[in-house]
Amino acid sequence: MSASQRVVVVTGASQGIGDEIVKAFRKLDYRVVATSRTIKPSDDPNILAVAGDIGDPATAQRVICEGVARFGRIDTLVNNAGIYIGKPFTEYTIEDYNAVMNVNMAGFYHITKLAIAEMEKHASGHVVTVTASIENGISGAHMALAAMTKGGLNAVTRALAIEYAQQGIRVNAVAPGVTKTPMHPVEYHEMLGSFHPLGRMGEASEVANAVVFLDSAEFITGEILHVDGGQSAGR
Repeated sequence: MSASQRVVVVTGASQGIGDEIVKAFRKLDYRVVATSRTIKPSDDPNILAVAGDIGDPATAQRVICEGVARFGRIDTLVNNAGIYIGKPFTEYTIEDYNAVMNVNMAGFYHITKLAIAEMEKHASGHVVTVTASIENGISGAHMALAAMTKGGLNAVTRALAIEYAQQGIRVNAVAPGVTKTPMHPVEYHEMLGSFHPLGRMGEASEVANAVVFLDSAEFITGEILHVDGGQSAGR
């Protein structure tokens, strides 16, 4: 394995968008540290699978430490892990709130701190977070917890981009619309596609392509790149 190979950490990597992100980076010959609760070991020697709850600081510590021990460095972090619970706001339980905050917010916080600390050692790196296109509400959709967490991630993306620009570390986000993943049953695809001006749901590979684009775009930082079929522009 070449010492010049770049290393990417991908959270929520076992299925859907995360799985496509792993595939996209491997096509570019990146070494990958892939993590999720249910991830299985890989036969590919350039993929290190680390299972665990990303909201647990001990998992974040293991992911970064094992990645550095195996591959020597961390160049890119893709914060993809996230959950969505759709209910009327007044029907959310404290368990719903804690579950969403654990994955969407704590999951970002713990591993991003550790990854940036590794990137500072080399005065370069990139953090890209998969958030959501939540600027415009959709009548009948229950998006309050998604808006609170994903909107917060969009905001911290801009804040960290400025904080770490002088250290050579870029921070961006990809904000998808509704994307075809195992969480959306096929019978709802037509209805969910109608939320987007382009008239269809997004593909997980289209989100992965945007992540890879931002990783190669060395003069872009603090950007929230919408991959949402026009949803953020209006309906």
